[in-house]
Amino acid sequence: MNEKQREDFKKLLLALHAELTEKTPARIEPNRTDDARIGGDEDEQPLNEMMQAIASNRNRNMDGVLARVLKALGKLRDEPDSYGECEECGDALPLGRLRAMPYAEYCVTCQGAKDGPKGRATRKKLTDYT
Repeated sequence: MNEKQREDFKKLLLALHAELTEKTPARIEPNRTDDARIGGDEDEQPLNEMMQAIASNRNRNMDGVLARVLKALGKLRDEPDSYGECEECGDALPLGRLRAMPYAEYCVTCQGAKDGPKGRATRKKLTDYT
């Protein structure tokens, strides 16, 4: 990776950092604001809890991405020649992967091995029905 490419990725990372730090954490207000109001829609409370769980997950994901962006910016500053290399195997990350995720730490193969299997397949094979 040459100096111009590293500078372009630094700009991408700085823009992403600015975008993530400008966003305020997602917050869902409770549906029931009056303790005296009971017996309304029975679906309100589960819906409210679901919306709060979604907001909490989004906030956690944003924090994780922000941490990875800061790590990538630090790598560009401290070890610019190692930016864009897989932290596991040391291979160069494809430029397309870095354009999509300039904070990527692993190549696709190592990331897949790190994530592990996601569970059993949901699609059935024709032989499953016989």
